[in-house]
Amino acid sequence: MCKKFVYGVAVSDYNFIGREVETKRLMDNFRGGINVILMSPRRLGKTSLVMRVCDKLKSEDIITVYLDIFGCKSEYDFYNRLASEVLKQTASRQSMWLEDAKEFLYRLTPKISFSPEPNSDFTLSLGITPKTHTPEEVLEMAEKIAVKKGKRIVVCIDEFQQVGEMADSKQVQARLRTVWQHQKHVSYCLFGSKHHLMSSIFLHRSMPFYQFGDLIVLDKISTAEWVEYIVSHFADGKRTISPTLAEEICRFTDNYSAYVQQLSWLVYTQKEEGETVDETDVKQATDDLLATNEVLFMQMVEPLSEYQLNFLRAISSGVTKDFGLAKVREKYHLGSYSNINRLKKALLERDLIENRGKELAITDPVFAKWFQRKMMF
Repeated sequence: MCKKFVYGVAVSDYNFIGREVETKRLMDNFRGGINVILMSPRRLGKTSLVMRVCDKLKSEDIITVYLDIFGCKSEYDFYNRLASEVLKQTASRQSMWLEDAKEFLYRLTPKISFSPEPNSDFTLSLGITPKTHTPEEVLEMAEKIAVKKGKRIVVCIDEFQQVGEMADSKQVQARLRTVWQHQKHVSYCLFGSKHHLMSSIFLHRSMPFYQFGDLIVLDKISTAEWVEYIVSHFADGKRTISPTLAEEICRFTDNYSAYVQQLSWLVYTQKEEGETVDETDVKQATDDLLATNEVLFMQMVEPLSEYQLNFLRAISSGVTKDFGLAKVREKYHLGSYSNINRLKKALLERDLIENRGKELAITDPVFAKWFQRKMMF
């Protein structure tokens, strides 16, 4: 039985919508050995898109490796995660990963942890440290495996912005690029959820990963596509929603994929089979959406200074530029003129705001609505 709407995890098949152009572009790049940088704000479906492409390529002579490095805080945390996932996901049988490990990496002290859950995967810790392996040994492993197997490998690294927060980050990035740019049988798809950090890694000329590959900026799915998706999924569940109210779901969430799915689900659960959604149902669901995410949003604002909160209040009131003007600083209590750049930088680094051309906006559309309700004077 297919779930009607899915959020918080990668979606596929029945719950995957649109992205035909992006899917083809990614598949062409993966087949051609072209490195890819995939960028967008959070909640627009980057992970779902990459995993969908990986799934489509299973029948071809390409091995795809997916790893999430969000928990990696240091350079060697990353090397351990990279090596273990490459070994696990390129082995033709689960039992062969240890043989491959012995062949492609020496001096290992592997540890295996199994989950008590049936049919669950195992966790592999290789014990790679600066004393046992150089970065180059680990980074060259995927290429050696690809050559031996006679196949192309695509390594997809989620939450890649973590590399930008490691100690000596620029040197780490330089080491990665120095090895990866010379590999003939392995390509990389690098993506992450913190748009500001990803931009600092890939868009600045002075950074090692500048022009590393095909830069794809993921845009929002159109309202027309979402409306068709929402109406048809309600119909599949023997419920009815009008295109107008489906559009209201899109408007409230600003077409952010995860939020569209979540709000659609909250509306869907209010009705039984044979019933029709009305405006009251959508209004109740939007209130529920804000309440459901309130704990997360509170965590986002708790560390902020009063000046930073006031800067967000200014944006919420419609100010998008010229924050240094005396009348703006006085009205919203932003402090001195020299304080403006510090406030802007701090909020950009937290991904609470983003540049849209020459103007600033709050990044998360649902957070913006919650902030307007809860945090304004």
